[in-house]
Amino acid sequence: MFGFLGMVVSTQAQIVEKIEPEYIRTIQFRGNSQFSQLPIIRLGESLQLSFDDINGDEEDYYYVITHHDFDWSESDLSKGEYMDGFDDVRIETYENSLNSLQLYSHYTLTIPNRETRRLKKSGNYLLSVFDYDGELVFTRKFMIMEQEVKVAVEVKRSRDIQYIDTKQSVQFTIDSPTRPLINPKQNVKTLVLQNSNLKTAITDLKPQYTIGSELIYRYDQESAFWGGNEFLNFDSKEVRGANNTIRRIELTDLFEHYLFTRLSRADRPYTYFPDINGNFVVRTFGIDSDRNPNIEAEYIRMHFNLQYYEDIGDKEIHIYGNFNNWCIDESTYMKYNPETDSYQNTRLFKQGFYNYRFALVDRDGSVDQGAIGGNFWQTENDYTVIVFYRGPGERFDRVIGYGRANSELISNN
Repeated sequence: MFGFLGMVVSTQAQIVEKIEPEYIRTIQFRGNSQFSQLPIIRLGESLQLSFDDINGDEEDYYYVITHHDFDWSESDLSKGEYMDGFDDVRIETYENSLNSLQLYSHYTLTIPNRETRRLKKSGNYLLSVFDYDGELVFTRKFMIMEQEVKVAVEVKRSRDIQYIDTKQSVQFTIDSPTRPLINPKQNVKTLVLQNSNLKTAITDLKPQYTIGSELIYRYDQESAFWGGNEFLNFDSKEVRGANNTIRRIELTDLFEHYLFTRLSRADRPYTYFPDINGNFVVRTFGIDSDRNPNIEAEYIRMHFNLQYYEDIGDKEIHIYGNFNNWCIDESTYMKYNPETDSYQNTRLFKQGFYNYRFALVDRDGSVDQGAIGGNFWQTENDYTVIVFYRGPGERFDRVIGYGRANSELISNN
Protein backbone atom coordinates (compact mmCIF):
# COMPACT_ATOMS: atom_id res chain seq x y z
CA MET A 1 0.00 0.00 0.00
CA PHE A 2 1.07 3.62 -0.33
CA GLY A 3 3.41 4.68 2.41
CA PHE A 4 2.08 8.22 2.52
CA LEU A 5 -1.51 7.17 3.25
CA GLY A 6 -0.51 6.34 6.81
CA MET A 7 0.65 9.90 7.34
CA VAL A 8 -1.31 12.71 8.94
CA VAL A 9 -3.52 14.45 6.38
CA SER A 10 -5.52 17.67 6.85
CA THR A 11 -7.54 19.75 4.43
CA GLN A 12 -7.38 22.79 6.68
CA ALA A 13 -4.57 25.34 6.36
CA GLN A 14 -1.78 25.91 8.87
CA ILE A 15 -2.52 23.10 11.29
CA VAL A 16 -2.07 19.37 10.80
CA GLU A 17 -4.35 17.03 12.71
CA LYS A 18 -2.60 14.19 14.52
CA ILE A 19 -4.13 10.78 13.85
CA GLU A 20 -4.27 8.66 16.97
CA PRO A 21 -1.86 5.68 17.24
CA GLU A 22 -3.09 2.11 17.08
CA TYR A 23 -3.36 1.69 20.85
CA ILE A 24 -5.77 4.64 21.20
CA ARG A 25 -9.29 3.55 20.28
CA THR A 26 -12.91 4.72 20.25
CA ILE A 27 -12.38 8.45 20.63
CA GLN A 28 -15.75 10.06 21.33
CA PHE A 29 -15.99 13.85 21.33
CA ARG A 30 -19.37 15.45 21.86
CA GLY A 31 -21.15 18.57 22.92
CA ASN A 32 -24.94 18.57 22.84
CA SER A 33 -25.21 15.99 20.06
CA GLN A 34 -25.17 12.32 20.94
CA PHE A 35 -23.32 11.31 17.81
CA SER A 36 -21.28 14.22 16.46
CA GLN A 37 -17.50 13.95 16.61
CA LEU A 38 -17.21 17.68 15.82
CA PRO A 39 -18.71 19.52 18.80
CA ILE A 40 -20.23 22.93 18.00
CA ILE A 41 -21.29 24.39 21.33
CA ARG A 42 -22.46 27.78 22.60
CA LEU A 43 -20.39 29.86 24.97
CA GLY A 44 -20.79 28.43 28.45
CA GLU A 45 -21.81 24.94 27.37
CA SER A 46 -19.79 21.84 28.18
CA LEU A 47 -18.15 19.20 26.03
CA GLN A 48 -16.78 15.76 26.76
CA LEU A 49 -13.92 13.73 25.32
CA SER A 50 -13.47 10.04 26.02
CA PHE A 51 -11.11 7.40 24.63
CA ASP A 52 -9.63 3.99 25.37
CA ASP A 53 -5.99 2.99 25.70
CA ILE A 54 -5.87 -0.72 24.86
CA ASN A 55 -2.39 -1.03 26.38
CA GLY A 56 -4.32 -0.92 29.66
CA ASP A 57 -1.33 0.37 31.62
CA GLU A 58 -2.93 3.45 33.22
CA GLU A 59 -0.77 5.85 31.22
CA ASP A 60 -0.90 9.52 32.24
CA TYR A 61 -2.36 11.82 29.56
CA TYR A 62 -2.43 15.62 29.47
CA TYR A 63 -4.49 18.05 27.42
CA VAL A 64 -3.81 21.45 25.88
CA ILE A 65 -6.39 23.77 24.30
CA THR A 66 -5.45 26.32 21.63
CA HIS A 67 -7.56 28.96 19.88
CA HIS A 68 -7.49 29.29 16.09
CA ASP A 69 -8.74 31.54 13.33
CA PHE A 70 -10.96 30.48 10.44
CA ASP A 71 -8.05 28.98 8.45
CA TRP A 72 -6.86 27.08 11.53
CA SER A 73 -3.78 29.23 11.98
CA GLU A 74 -3.25 29.97 15.67
CA SER A 75 -4.99 33.19 16.68
CA ASP A 76 -3.34 36.24 18.24
CA LEU A 77 -5.13 35.73 21.55
CA SER A 78 -3.10 34.83 24.60
CA LYS A 79 -4.16 31.88 26.73
CA GLY A 80 -5.59 34.17 29.39
CA GLU A 81 -7.76 35.97 26.85
CA TYR A 82 -9.68 32.88 25.76
CA MET A 83 -9.44 30.70 28.86
CA ASP A 84 -10.43 31.20 32.49
CA GLY A 85 -8.14 28.84 34.37
CA PHE A 86 -5.39 26.76 32.79
CA ASP A 87 -4.70 23.65 30.76
CA ASP A 88 -1.68 21.39 30.27
CA VAL A 89 -2.94 19.26 33.15
CA ARG A 90 -3.49 15.54 33.57
CA ILE A 91 -6.74 13.85 32.60
CA GLU A 92 -7.71 12.61 36.04
CA THR A 93 -10.83 10.56 35.32
CA TYR A 94 -10.15 7.06 34.08
CA GLU A 95 -11.32 3.49 34.75
CA ASN A 96 -9.88 0.14 33.81
CA SER A 97 -11.89 -2.37 31.82
CA LEU A 98 -13.95 -4.95 33.66
CA ASN A 99 -15.00 -8.45 32.53
CA SER A 100 -13.75 -7.86 28.96
CA LEU A 101 -11.35 -10.02 26.98
CA GLN A 102 -9.41 -6.96 25.80
CA LEU A 103 -7.76 -5.00 28.60
CA TYR A 104 -8.09 -1.23 28.26
CA SER A 105 -8.21 1.99 30.26
CA HIS A 106 -11.12 4.34 29.58
CA TYR A 107 -10.38 8.08 29.96
CA THR A 108 -12.93 10.88 30.25
CA LEU A 109 -12.33 14.62 30.08
CA THR A 110 -15.12 17.14 30.67
CA ILE A 111 -14.72 20.85 29.98
CA PRO A 112 -15.27 23.06 31.95
CA ASN A 113 -13.66 21.45 34.97
CA ARG A 114 -11.75 22.44 38.11
CA GLU A 115 -8.68 23.59 36.18
CA THR A 116 -10.17 24.77 32.87
CA ARG A 117 -13.08 26.72 34.31
CA ARG A 118 -14.32 28.48 31.19
CA LEU A 119 -13.56 29.11 27.53
CA LYS A 120 -14.38 32.78 27.03
CA LYS A 121 -14.21 33.39 23.27
CA SER A 122 -16.01 31.92 20.32
CA GLY A 123 -14.10 30.49 17.37
CA ASN A 124 -12.13 27.42 16.35
CA TYR A 125 -10.39 25.38 19.03
CA LEU A 126 -7.97 22.47 18.99
CA LEU A 127 -7.74 20.00 21.84
CA SER A 128 -4.38 18.21 21.90
CA VAL A 129 -3.66 15.14 24.05
CA PHE A 130 -0.06 14.42 25.12
CA ASP A 131 1.52 11.51 26.95
CA TYR A 132 3.72 11.71 30.04
CA ASP A 133 6.83 12.27 27.91
CA GLY A 134 5.29 15.29 26.18
CA GLU A 135 4.72 13.46 22.88
CA LEU A 136 1.59 14.46 20.98
CA VAL A 137 -0.81 11.49 20.87
CA PHE A 138 -3.83 12.88 18.98
CA THR A 139 -5.84 16.04 18.37
CA ARG A 140 -9.50 16.91 17.91
CA LYS A 141 -11.15 20.10 16.65
CA PHE A 142 -14.20 21.82 18.11
CA MET A 143 -15.99 25.16 17.83
CA ILE A 144 -17.64 27.59 20.23
CA MET A 145 -20.21 30.03 18.92
CA GLU A 146 -22.16 33.13 19.78
CA GLN A 147 -25.72 33.32 18.51
CA GLU A 148 -25.64 36.75 16.83
CA VAL A 149 -27.07 35.91 13.41
CA LYS A 150 -29.76 33.62 12.04
CA VAL A 151 -28.75 31.13 9.38
CA ALA A 152 -31.45 29.59 7.19
CA VAL A 153 -30.23 26.58 5.19
CA GLU A 154 -31.87 24.74 2.29
CA VAL A 155 -30.74 21.72 0.28
CA LYS A 156 -31.44 21.70 -3.47
CA ARG A 157 -30.92 19.34 -6.37
CA SER A 158 -28.17 20.52 -8.68
CA ARG A 159 -29.32 22.77 -11.52
CA ASP A 160 -26.55 21.42 -13.75
CA ILE A 161 -28.08 18.64 -15.84
CA GLN A 162 -24.77 16.77 -15.67
CA TYR A 163 -25.06 16.44 -11.88
CA ILE A 164 -28.81 16.65 -11.30
CA ASP A 165 -29.02 13.00 -10.22
CA THR A 166 -25.81 12.86 -8.20
CA LYS A 167 -25.20 16.14 -6.34
CA GLN A 168 -26.87 18.17 -3.59
CA SER A 169 -26.41 21.95 -3.40
CA VAL A 170 -26.52 23.91 -0.15
CA GLN A 171 -28.07 27.38 -0.27
CA PHE A 172 -28.34 29.63 2.75
CA THR A 173 -29.11 33.10 4.05
CA ILE A 174 -27.40 34.93 6.92
CA ASP A 175 -29.65 37.42 8.68
CA SER A 176 -28.13 39.96 11.10
CA PRO A 177 -31.02 42.23 12.08
CA THR A 178 -29.45 43.78 15.20
CA ARG A 179 -25.98 44.77 13.97
CA PRO A 180 -24.57 45.37 10.50
CA LEU A 181 -21.91 43.02 9.15
CA ILE A 182 -19.35 45.47 7.77
CA ASN A 183 -17.66 44.61 4.47
CA PRO A 184 -19.12 41.08 4.44
CA LYS A 185 -17.23 39.86 1.38
CA GLN A 186 -14.02 40.37 3.30
CA ASN A 187 -15.02 39.94 6.95
CA VAL A 188 -17.65 37.18 6.79
CA LYS A 189 -16.45 33.63 6.16
CA THR A 190 -18.53 30.49 6.01
CA LEU A 191 -17.87 26.80 6.53
CA VAL A 192 -20.28 24.34 4.87
CA LEU A 193 -20.16 20.76 6.15
CA GLN A 194 -21.72 17.51 5.01
CA ASN A 195 -22.29 15.07 7.90
CA SER A 196 -19.93 17.10 10.16
CA ASN A 197 -16.91 16.07 8.07
CA LEU A 198 -14.30 18.84 8.10
CA LYS A 199 -12.23 17.04 5.49
CA THR A 200 -14.82 17.68 2.76
CA ALA A 201 -15.79 21.19 3.90
CA ILE A 202 -16.50 24.06 1.46
CA THR A 203 -14.76 27.19 2.75
CA ASP A 204 -14.49 29.80 -0.02
CA LEU A 205 -18.06 31.09 -0.55
CA LYS A 206 -18.74 34.85 -0.64
CA PRO A 207 -22.21 36.44 -0.35
CA GLN A 208 -23.66 36.96 -3.81
CA TYR A 209 -25.92 39.85 -2.87
CA THR A 210 -27.61 41.61 0.05
CA ILE A 211 -31.29 42.23 0.77
CA GLY A 212 -31.77 44.45 3.80
CA SER A 213 -30.03 42.76 6.72
CA GLU A 214 -29.64 39.46 4.85
CA LEU A 215 -26.61 38.03 3.05
CA ILE A 216 -27.74 35.70 0.27
CA TYR A 217 -25.81 32.61 -0.89
CA ARG A 218 -27.56 30.99 -3.87
CA TYR A 219 -24.71 29.03 -5.39
CA ASP A 220 -25.18 25.80 -7.29
CA GLN A 221 -21.96 23.96 -8.18
CA GLU A 222 -19.78 26.04 -5.85
CA SER A 223 -21.79 24.83 -2.85
CA ALA A 224 -22.53 21.32 -4.13
CA PHE A 225 -21.58 18.02 -2.50
CA TRP A 226 -21.73 14.58 -4.04
CA GLY A 227 -24.87 12.96 -2.69
CA GLY A 228 -23.20 9.67 -1.85
CA ASN A 229 -25.33 6.77 -0.70
CA GLU A 230 -26.76 5.73 2.63
CA PHE A 231 -24.02 4.41 4.89
CA LEU A 232 -23.54 0.71 5.43
CA ASN A 233 -23.64 -0.46 9.02
CA PHE A 234 -22.92 -3.26 11.42
CA ASP A 235 -24.28 -3.81 14.91
CA SER A 236 -22.15 -5.75 17.39
CA LYS A 237 -24.14 -4.78 20.48
CA GLU A 238 -24.91 -8.47 21.06
CA VAL A 239 -21.42 -9.86 20.96
CA ARG A 240 -22.38 -13.56 20.79
CA GLY A 241 -25.20 -13.32 18.26
CA ALA A 242 -25.12 -12.93 14.48
CA ASN A 243 -27.59 -10.59 12.79
CA ASN A 244 -28.50 -9.22 9.37
CA THR A 245 -24.99 -7.76 8.87
CA ILE A 246 -22.86 -10.30 10.75
CA ARG A 247 -22.85 -13.76 9.17
CA ARG A 248 -20.46 -15.62 11.48
CA ILE A 249 -18.85 -15.28 14.92
CA GLU A 250 -15.76 -16.98 16.26
CA LEU A 251 -14.04 -16.75 19.62
CA THR A 252 -10.25 -16.73 19.68
CA ASP A 253 -8.45 -14.47 22.13
CA LEU A 254 -11.19 -11.94 21.21
CA PHE A 255 -14.57 -12.20 19.52
CA GLU A 256 -14.24 -12.29 15.73
CA HIS A 257 -17.22 -10.98 13.72
CA TYR A 258 -17.36 -11.73 9.98
CA LEU A 259 -19.58 -9.38 8.00
CA PHE A 260 -21.53 -10.44 4.95
CA THR A 261 -19.73 -9.79 1.66
CA ARG A 262 -20.62 -6.43 0.15
CA LEU A 263 -20.85 -5.52 -3.54
CA SER A 264 -20.59 -2.22 -5.38
CA ARG A 265 -23.78 -0.14 -5.26
CA ALA A 266 -22.69 2.47 -7.82
CA ASP A 267 -24.74 1.01 -10.69
CA ARG A 268 -27.69 -0.15 -8.62
CA PRO A 269 -30.90 1.81 -8.03
CA TYR A 270 -30.99 3.98 -4.94
CA THR A 271 -32.65 2.34 -1.94
CA TYR A 272 -33.37 4.24 1.24
CA PHE A 273 -32.56 2.76 4.61
CA PRO A 274 -31.97 4.73 7.83
CA ASP A 275 -28.45 5.54 8.94
CA ILE A 276 -26.73 7.91 11.37
CA ASN A 277 -24.68 9.63 8.67
CA GLY A 278 -21.34 8.01 9.32
CA ASN A 279 -21.37 8.10 13.11
CA PHE A 280 -21.28 5.38 15.75
CA VAL A 281 -22.68 4.53 19.18
CA VAL A 282 -20.94 2.33 21.74
CA ARG A 283 -23.56 0.07 23.32
CA THR A 284 -24.34 -3.42 24.60
CA PHE A 285 -27.55 -5.41 24.41
CA GLY A 286 -29.15 -8.74 25.23
CA ILE A 287 -27.13 -10.84 27.63
CA ASP A 288 -24.72 -7.90 28.00
CA SER A 289 -27.35 -5.18 28.40
CA ASP A 290 -26.64 -4.62 32.10
CA ARG A 291 -22.96 -3.95 31.47
CA ASN A 292 -21.39 -0.49 31.59
CA PRO A 293 -20.36 0.00 27.94
CA ASN A 294 -17.59 2.45 28.85
CA ILE A 295 -15.54 -0.21 30.65
CA GLU A 296 -17.32 -3.54 30.05
CA ALA A 297 -17.97 -3.47 26.30
CA GLU A 298 -15.86 -5.96 24.40
CA TYR A 299 -13.39 -5.13 21.64
CA ILE A 300 -14.20 -7.12 18.53
CA ARG A 301 -12.18 -7.93 15.43
CA MET A 302 -14.50 -6.95 12.61
CA HIS A 303 -13.81 -8.68 9.28
CA PHE A 304 -14.86 -6.76 6.14
CA ASN A 305 -15.17 -8.34 2.70
CA LEU A 306 -15.87 -6.44 -0.54
CA GLN A 307 -16.18 -7.87 -4.04
CA TYR A 308 -15.34 -5.06 -6.47
CA TYR A 309 -14.39 -5.89 -10.03
CA GLU A 310 -13.54 -2.47 -11.46
CA ASP A 311 -9.90 -1.71 -12.19
CA ILE A 312 -8.69 0.68 -9.47
CA GLY A 313 -5.22 1.14 -10.95
CA ASP A 314 -2.82 2.39 -8.31
CA LYS A 315 -5.60 3.61 -5.99
CA GLU A 316 -6.64 2.00 -2.73
CA ILE A 317 -9.93 0.98 -1.12
CA HIS A 318 -10.54 1.94 2.51
CA ILE A 319 -13.38 1.73 4.99
CA TYR A 320 -14.47 5.27 5.78
CA GLY A 321 -16.52 6.84 8.56
CA ASN A 322 -16.53 8.93 11.71
CA PHE A 323 -15.36 5.98 13.82
CA ASN A 324 -11.83 7.40 13.41
CA ASN A 325 -12.67 11.03 12.55
CA TRP A 326 -12.88 10.36 8.78
CA CYS A 327 -9.19 9.45 8.60
CA ILE A 328 -7.46 7.20 6.10
CA ASP A 329 -4.76 5.07 7.70
CA GLU A 330 -3.37 1.55 7.71
CA SER A 331 -6.19 0.27 9.91
CA THR A 332 -8.80 1.17 7.25
CA TYR A 333 -6.95 -0.32 4.24
CA MET A 334 -8.78 -3.03 2.26
CA LYS A 335 -6.19 -5.50 0.98
CA TYR A 336 -6.87 -7.53 -2.15
CA ASN A 337 -7.01 -11.30 -1.57
CA PRO A 338 -6.49 -13.18 -4.86
CA GLU A 339 -7.79 -16.44 -3.36
CA THR A 340 -11.25 -14.98 -2.73
CA ASP A 341 -11.04 -12.31 -5.46
CA SER A 342 -12.14 -9.74 -2.90
CA TYR A 343 -10.84 -6.88 -0.78
CA GLN A 344 -10.55 -7.60 2.92
CA ASN A 345 -9.86 -5.76 6.16
CA THR A 346 -9.75 -6.73 9.81
CA ARG A 347 -10.04 -3.90 12.32
CA LEU A 348 -10.67 -3.62 16.04
CA PHE A 349 -13.96 -1.96 17.06
CA LYS A 350 -15.53 -1.48 20.45
CA GLN A 351 -18.92 -3.16 20.79
CA GLY A 352 -21.72 -1.01 19.30
CA PHE A 353 -23.49 0.29 16.21
CA TYR A 354 -21.29 1.74 13.44
CA ASN A 355 -21.82 3.41 10.07
CA TYR A 356 -19.20 3.07 7.37
CA ARG A 357 -18.76 3.03 3.60
CA PHE A 358 -16.09 1.89 1.16
CA ALA A 359 -14.10 4.74 -0.38
CA LEU A 360 -11.59 4.89 -3.22
CA VAL A 361 -8.43 6.78 -2.25
CA ASP A 362 -6.08 8.32 -4.82
CA ARG A 363 -2.32 8.73 -4.48
CA ASP A 364 -2.74 12.39 -3.55
CA GLY A 365 -4.92 11.38 -0.59
CA SER A 366 -8.21 12.50 -2.15
CA VAL A 367 -11.18 10.37 -1.13
CA ASP A 368 -13.92 9.35 -3.59
CA GLN A 369 -16.89 8.23 -1.48
CA GLY A 370 -19.15 7.53 -4.45
CA ALA A 371 -17.01 5.33 -6.70
CA ILE A 372 -18.09 2.12 -4.94
CA GLY A 373 -21.27 3.20 -3.15
CA GLY A 374 -22.68 5.49 -5.83
CA ASN A 375 -23.93 9.10 -5.74
CA PHE A 376 -27.66 9.81 -5.56
CA TRP A 377 -29.56 13.04 -5.14
CA GLN A 378 -32.07 11.29 -2.85
CA THR A 379 -29.48 10.34 -0.21
CA GLU A 380 -30.24 11.62 3.29
CA ASN A 381 -27.38 13.84 4.54
CA ASP A 382 -26.96 16.40 7.30
CA TYR A 383 -25.64 19.83 6.33
CA THR A 384 -24.25 22.52 8.64
CA VAL A 385 -23.32 26.12 7.80
CA ILE A 386 -21.06 27.90 10.32
CA VAL A 387 -20.57 31.68 10.09
CA PHE A 388 -17.34 33.42 11.11
CA TYR A 389 -16.90 37.17 11.42
CA ARG A 390 -14.01 39.51 12.19
CA GLY A 391 -15.23 43.07 12.58
CA PRO A 392 -13.09 46.22 12.30
CA GLY A 393 -10.47 46.27 15.04
CA GLU A 394 -11.09 42.69 16.16
CA ARG A 395 -8.12 40.36 16.51
CA PHE A 396 -9.67 36.96 15.87
CA ASP A 397 -12.39 35.22 13.88
CA ARG A 398 -15.55 34.77 15.95
CA VAL A 399 -18.24 32.18 15.25
CA ILE A 400 -21.44 34.23 15.26
CA GLY A 401 -24.02 31.61 14.29
CA TYR A 402 -24.82 28.42 12.49
CA GLY A 403 -27.69 26.69 10.74
CA ARG A 404 -28.57 23.13 9.81
CA ALA A 405 -30.65 21.30 7.25
CA ASN A 406 -31.25 17.75 6.14
CA SER A 407 -31.60 16.58 2.55
CA GLU A 408 -34.78 14.69 3.42
CA LEU A 409 -36.37 18.06 2.64
CA ILE A 410 -34.46 18.51 -0.64
CA SER A 411 -36.28 20.51 -3.31
CA ASN A 412 -36.01 20.79 -7.08
CA ASN A 413 -36.39 24.56 -7.46
